[in-house]
Amino acid sequence: MGLFDFLKKGEEKPVPAPMAKPVATPAPAPAAAATDTYTVKSGDSLSKIAKNFYGDAQKWHKIHEANLDQIKNPDLIEVGWVLKIPKA
Repeated sequence: MGLFDFLKKGEEKPVPAPMAKPVATPAPAPAAAATDTYTVKSGDSLSKIAKNFYGDAQKWHKIHEANLDQIKNPDLIEVGWVLKIPKA
């Protein structure tokens, strides 16, 4: 509504407030990866890998549980497999 419109009509009408533009919210930062990966080398075992990552060979179960899709027998792992290593 302009000044001349106001003078012509003699009354003031409320002007609708401009609509707020949507504010783009940034995407949440990706959570820190819950796992690392490790490629099995010759001579490796789950207990050796656990000792390397966790400092405790007895925690090989964590690695086994995270890789049940690959590891059918925890005593038989193959060179070249990429294993998920859960964070401690």
